[in-house]
Amino acid sequence: MNKVKFFSIALVAFGFSTYAQEVELAKKAIDAEQYEKAKSILKAGIQAKPDNGKIAFLLGNVYLQQSQQDSAKMFFQKGLTAKEFASFNYIGLGQLDLNSGNTEAAQFNFDQATKDIKKKDIEQFIYIGKAFTNAEKPDFKKAIANLTKAKAINPNDAQIQMALGDAYYGDRNQNDAYAAYRNAFEADPTLLKAKMQLGVLLKGAKAFPEAKSAFDGVVAINPNYGPVYRELAETYYQWGANDKTKYKEYTAKGLEYYEKYMSLTDYSLASRFRHAEFLILAKDYKALEKEAEAMKKLDNVNPRILRYLGYALYENGNFDGAIQALTDYTTNPKNKIIGRDYLYLGLAELKKATPAPATPEAKSVINDVLFQTAVANLRKAVDLDKPMANDLNDIGKIYFEQKLYKYAADIYEVATSNPNSKNYLYDNFYLGYALYFDNSGKDAAKMNVVALKKADKAFDNVTVASPTTQDAYIYRARVNSLLQNDAVAEEQMAKSYADYIRVVTEKGTAEVEKSSNKTKFVEAYQNLALHYKKDKVKATEYITKALAIEPTNSDSLSIQKSLK
Repeated sequence: MNKVKFFSIALVAFGFSTYAQEVELAKKAIDAEQYEKAKSILKAGIQAKPDNGKIAFLLGNVYLQQSQQDSAKMFFQKGLTAKEFASFNYIGLGQLDLNSGNTEAAQFNFDQATKDIKKKDIEQFIYIGKAFTNAEKPDFKKAIANLTKAKAINPNDAQIQMALGDAYYGDRNQNDAYAAYRNAFEADPTLLKAKMQLGVLLKGAKAFPEAKSAFDGVVAINPNYGPVYRELAETYYQWGANDKTKYKEYTAKGLEYYEKYMSLTDYSLASRFRHAEFLILAKDYKALEKEAEAMKKLDNVNPRILRYLGYALYENGNFDGAIQALTDYTTNPKNKIIGRDYLYLGLAELKKATPAPATPEAKSVINDVLFQTAVANLRKAVDLDKPMANDLNDIGKIYFEQKLYKYAADIYEVATSNPNSKNYLYDNFYLGYALYFDNSGKDAAKMNVVALKKADKAFDNVTVASPTTQDAYIYRARVNSLLQNDAVAEEQMAKSYADYIRVVTEKGTAEVEKSSNKTKFVEAYQNLALHYKKDKVKATEYITKALAIEPTNSDSLSIQKSLK
């Protein structure tokens, strides 16, 4: 009812005020991220002035900012039929082409928008620059090139400087971005976004106190400027993440500022989506579930709601609900899937596939089919977004500690698919470790040769990345000792035992004298003696060293006897 009422008022307003005034009101609403208000003003403008194509273009751009491309396209096409300013709508269609990856069509549309402009026209170049900056796959260099054309005509225009600041910021040119934002605010002191972006640059440099001070300066000018509270919220979150002693306090402060931001925008679906993203960062999953349910009431067909609902339901322990929501989301080919969608789906399936054991000493009874489905989704997560591998280390550990080695290995194998993972060394070690223990107690006929070769490779990865990790050598030797009747494996076993002895010896007497290492030295010498049994001199040398450590070791004495 309120929206209809506002639309009616806006329509009347367009009848009594100038076009320019209403467009400025709409632009201010867009700048304040009050998108529903802006849409109401612009829809009223189209009703009042159907021949003005620029109003349709601005409205289409609002829909673009809200990722509603079909609605945006509808208004751009409508705008092309207008008698005035129709050509601006080619710019909107051009950005849609950029979003779909059709750069040739985009350039054609941009050329259509500029072919009949006058010498001093700059607005088209500004919007083309913004299109390159705001596209799903931005091209900041082309944005800067188009904005530079506008700057050559009017170097002091605030909107040119603002758009240049955004393009330079996207291009990671902090110095030029800072200069452009500063120039924009100096040219137009009402352009609060430019002043706010100076704080955003400081936030990006992790100069959090200075960023807060910059944002406070914006609040002092206009305490009702909503976007600055979002920036304060994100600053406090990052500040807390950077200073663990303040994490709880600053995250709470960030959530408080985000609520302030929401209250000053229009609680549209777009602002709620951004709020949901912040709640994920802040790990406030109860609030996220509540927000997702509220979004469903606003728009029950928007698929992104399923993403947030799935994440929240998983974190809040409703694994069936999470599986349903995320399966519905990831199986829709129209949805833009990210790695974390598959990660949460896989984690929810793991939880369902692995019920808690009956007693603390017991093992979980695992649903193998669902477990493998979960692993496949975890692999999709890492394939889409390599850093997702960082989240799997603790998951693999849960299975390993229950001695569910085969299942632990499946998780670690996915984790090791990212060589740049922060846990790459650890994950490879435990992949090899798990595969070794899963096979070490089996009869030779039941051993999984493919798995043992994976274990060998995993331990090799460890020693390449960290040549002084001594236990990787001893376990690589043990893995290869299980690969019977394999000459290559036998040679690798001997080499790995010798490498273990070398690495520990190089660390000095204190390391060698540790009881755990002495036991492993005996194992290494015994196996080397057996490996070189045809070379009695060499074999005797190794078994003599073993007996020097443990003179009464029955296995060593038996090997010594066989060599005589």
